[in-house]
Amino acid sequence: MFFFKVNMTAQTFDVAIVGAGLVGSSLALALRDSGLSVALVEARAPQALPEDASWDNRIYAISSGSAQFLEQLGIWQALDAQRMTRVEAMAIFGDDGQSRLDFNAYEAGLGQLAYILENRLLQAALWRALEAAPQVHLFCPASCAALAIATDAARLSLDDGTEIPAKLIVAADGAHSWVRQQAGIKAHDKDYRQLGVVANFATALPHQGTAFQWFQPEGVLAYLPLPGNRISIVWSLQEDLAQGLLQLAPDALCARVAEAGKQRLGALELLTPAAAFPLHLIEPDVLTQPRIALVGDAAHQVHPLAGQGVNLGFADAKALAGVLAARGPRDCGDGYLLRRFARARREEILAMQLVTDGLQNLFNQPRPMLGWVRNVGLAATNRLTWIKQQLLKQALGNT
Repeated sequence: MFFFKVNMTAQTFDVAIVGAGLVGSSLALALRDSGLSVALVEARAPQALPEDASWDNRIYAISSGSAQFLEQLGIWQALDAQRMTRVEAMAIFGDDGQSRLDFNAYEAGLGQLAYILENRLLQAALWRALEAAPQVHLFCPASCAALAIATDAARLSLDDGTEIPAKLIVAADGAHSWVRQQAGIKAHDKDYRQLGVVANFATALPHQGTAFQWFQPEGVLAYLPLPGNRISIVWSLQEDLAQGLLQLAPDALCARVAEAGKQRLGALELLTPAAAFPLHLIEPDVLTQPRIALVGDAAHQVHPLAGQGVNLGFADAKALAGVLAARGPRDCGDGYLLRRFARARREEILAMQLVTDGLQNLFNQPRPMLGWVRNVGLAATNRLTWIKQQLLKQALGNT
């Protein structure tokens, strides 16, 4: 499955989106029936799904709010239900071996807490929908070469000489966004000096739709349920510890992950090789300026311990599409119009940044008093129903 490049240089688009990942693709689809002309630029041609039944080690916990948004786009219905798992419960453990925090969908009156889904399946479904959307003009593979911003429009130049004039340029091109840099928007980058290690395993014992998370002195380990007796892990570790984990033989890696998970699901068998990605907190100075809007990782990158990064991105896409659809007489790149989007997203993004950064700092401190405070806090929260409900409401993202 490959995109094609459309030569539409004579047209000034209303919106040009740079980056056709999950967030950029969903935004383009959200705008397809808006009456706006939309260009979508992506550097890499999408890869075909593998013919075997292998599992992608890039896994997302999709909130109920994000699932509703994807359903509105016609994407959720197109996904293979056999490749996703409902998270029906979550158990979070402190580093004292006793304190814990539990969430249960049934007790909260919910069908599920989240859905676990492979990145490549979701991306493939979005791409198929884009190929069937003539309203979205696809430029792929295409690399950006220059960006010029004027009062009445912006002009995106591609490396093959194609020029794309647009009223609004949307940066959906990742944490180290080229568009953000070209637009002169500065971003604070806090390097946690950690790596997130990911891999998939078969388990001896059933997970029963439960996600597990352990806060430990060396880092945060999460078990995410996959269909059948399978899990995906995300283990946030200091760089040297993570590199050591990546160098282990498969049997040794399985034993190490099972031990860190307190043998909760018994013996493990490696399904996909371990991989790792660096962890950062990235906070741009602004989300918008005239002719420019940031979404997804270009707008915010948070620590993965809450599993909310992609859900923040989908909420960005939905909010920006809503603002543009209700723009009235203003054009899409109007600075005052774009501030509505920034205001709509500011609170949720800030809250998630504060929570994830605060937890990372709290559980990354070796001081005994802090250890006592965090474990007592975890246990106390488990007894406070109202606070647990508020945490669930934030995590579910009913956008």
